[in-house]
Amino acid sequence: MTRRAGRDGPGAEGQGVVTAVRSAWREVPPYQVRQFAALAMDEVPTLAQDILREIRREYPQLPLIPDESGEPQALIGIRQSLEHFVEHMTAGLDRPHVHPRVFQEFGRGEGMQGRSLDALQAIYRLGVRLAWRRLAEIGQQVAIPAPAMYELAESGFEYLDGLVAESVRGYAEAAARQAGERLRLQRRLMEQLFAGDPEAVAGGGAGTPHAPKAMGEGGGDPVSALAEVAARIGWPLPERVAVAVLLRPAREAVAPAVASDVLLDMECERPRLVVPEPDAPGRRELLARAAAGWSGAIGPVVPLLDAAKSLRWAGAAVGLVERGLLPAGELLQCTEHTEALVLLPPEELIDDLTRRRLAPLTRCGPTHGRRLAETLLAWLETRGGAPEVAARLGVHPQTVRYRLRQIRELWGWEMDDPDRRFELELVLRARRLRGELD
Repeated sequence: MTRRAGRDGPGAEGQGVVTAVRSAWREVPPYQVRQFAALAMDEVPTLAQDILREIRREYPQLPLIPDESGEPQALIGIRQSLEHFVEHMTAGLDRPHVHPRVFQEFGRGEGMQGRSLDALQAIYRLGVRLAWRRLAEIGQQVAIPAPAMYELAESGFEYLDGLVAESVRGYAEAAARQAGERLRLQRRLMEQLFAGDPEAVAGGGAGTPHAPKAMGEGGGDPVSALAEVAARIGWPLPERVAVAVLLRPAREAVAPAVASDVLLDMECERPRLVVPEPDAPGRRELLARAAAGWSGAIGPVVPLLDAAKSLRWAGAAVGLVERGLLPAGELLQCTEHTEALVLLPPEELIDDLTRRRLAPLTRCGPTHGRRLAETLLAWLETRGGAPEVAARLGVHPQTVRYRLRQIRELWGWEMDDPDRRFELELVLRARRLRGELD
């Protein structure tokens, strides 16, 4: 055993030097060490049984899992750890510890069962305490000096730390495996929910939302198929859901800290969430806080089997966010932006209708044409007289009267046709949503 002397150590001249530390255990005569080890090794089978019996008395909930031969793995682990420690003690306490791999299995088992390592560590401490009690008796029997036994005890607790480390390694491995399996099943469940819409499964693209084919169409019970996968991750099937689509603020962005019952798929280019019972009290507020710093949209609340429809609307809204037509930096509610979602995605249709219905404005200059369009939209929305339209636009009523006379001249009979007025309002609202009108 060695240690580094301090700056003022003898002969160091201010520099750290390595010096030997006296080992009381090494000073024990070899024949005494062999005698001690032989007695301890003879005791191992009985001591292991005694330790397991005491552990079972203190922790009756400890499961006894047999190995291939039918012997409890716990008993095998106790016996192996005692044998390894005695061998280590005989070889010299400064040798590296050897820890039975079965202790990784113990930690892995706790992880697989969803338990913490607290009880397992308490069991290990109890086992070491019981083992040390017997080793101390053997030490007295063969007259091992007290300083050497103290050193042996210190090594025993170091050995205990190693056993715990082995279990932690197994526990972490099990936790990682379970987390990976849960994510895989969660993604599979979400794909089943969105199975009616191939585009949704691929990641939810922007575009005009359409009615997807009903899940399970063509055979099979969709609810049973969902329930089977949901049960494996402990997700109770809700009656209604809403689906959210997110835009990553950065490639390495930390996933939103959503509630455990919210399904989250971060593997897509646009991460997706399935929110069960989204109208439950406080649900929207919690979701908004969890997604703070992210841009995205959450679709309308729909029955479970219509989840793909909610996804399509959320994807369409996110597409508008990317184009700067809806605000970024928050989780938008699609139901609060219905006008934009209805009027903006079908661009080709709206653009064609705009060209046809607003053709009369081509006879005016850009600035005057814009003012006439704003006045026409205000009149269509209020259906009031000049004072009401003027108040909406913030101009003088006489100005409005002048513009309305021009509008009447430009559109003529179309101003009296309900269908034409409806189409004019559609295209003018779409222009306003695009920022082309005030």
